[in-house]
Amino acid sequence: MKVSCSQEDLSKGLAVVGRAVATRAVLPITNNVLIATEGSRLRLSATNLEIAISCWIPATIEKEGTVTIPARLLTDFVNSLPSGRIDMALSPRSKSVELRCARHEAHISGLDPADFPAIPKITDGMNVKVKPGDLRLAINQVVFAAAAEESRPVLTGVHAEFEGEQLTLAAADGFRLAVRKVSLAKVVDTKIAIIIPARSLNELTRLISEQEEPLELTVNSQKSQVMFRLRNVEMVSQLIQGTFPNYSQLIPKSYSTRAVVKLSEFLRATKSASIFARDGSGIVRLQVMPRDGKGKIAISARAEEIGDNLGEVDATVEGEEAKIAFNSKYLMDVLGVLSKDEVALETTTSSSPGVIRPMGDESYIHVVMPMFVQW
Repeated sequence: MKVSCSQEDLSKGLAVVGRAVATRAVLPITNNVLIATEGSRLRLSATNLEIAISCWIPATIEKEGTVTIPARLLTDFVNSLPSGRIDMALSPRSKSVELRCARHEAHISGLDPADFPAIPKITDGMNVKVKPGDLRLAINQVVFAAAAEESRPVLTGVHAEFEGEQLTLAAADGFRLAVRKVSLAKVVDTKIAIIIPARSLNELTRLISEQEEPLELTVNSQKSQVMFRLRNVEMVSQLIQGTFPNYSQLIPKSYSTRAVVKLSEFLRATKSASIFARDGSGIVRLQVMPRDGKGKIAISARAEEIGDNLGEVDATVEGEEAKIAFNSKYLMDVLGVLSKDEVALETTTSSSPGVIRPMGDESYIHVVMPMFVQW
């Protein structure tokens, strides 16, 4: 192999695939990045066996070839180089790669690319397209609600259901539930549901931050892998096998109290209360008080040995007075991902789940389990 490319392109490409390099490798070779010539481009690939990311960068190919070399070493060295052309040459016998850039050079020992895990290619199955901005927003609004513990593997993923012109993403960890609907650019003929690891979707949001045209999503016919195809980048993720809970049963069908409040004021008051909640089991108390068609929400927290606080925000209240307590982190998590000016808080009793909806947006709903406190 003998190729040339720009330092900027190689640095960006390594940054993209570096997210898939194994950190605790069962196979030592998964600490490496695979570099291969492909037409007039250079393909960089990495995998941790859960996700695989490939990135294509422009290059001048004098001699074709493939090599795999330590990802971190290569990335750190390339990032230390000045802008300009990098020449790479592979010695087939020693599997050593020589890199030259300006007045800098290095020799890096590689491993046999034949031992590198195969990067999956998905050519059959369900295929749809979705706007990157819509998908990124949807992921950000649900992925934080997925479970972090591995005791129930299905809850560490995000349930994705494709039906007609709509994709529904849902995540739950036993204490909260987030559901977001997204419009598809292509109609799905047959309804299909899969569970995508939350870690994979977090990586995807980073990859699509600069994507403008619709990205392509393909689920293989065995429903064991999903591929996301972007401009010059492909990411393949293993899917979680199992049955996701029937979350629709967890969404309350009615409420006895509904308060509509400005998001910015609600979030600010919750942040203030969370400071005291840190030493009070993370509990934030909300008291909804109607008053002649208007009303307010009193948001408070207290820690026995530290102190307490109380904040009030104006609200349009429908129904009766209500009291409910939430984990401050859960409340801040959902308020932090909403973008509408106003949100609605719907409650039934102090021991029933609370519902948070952005006003003017029927595509999102968040359910939070209450905490039991003495009022």
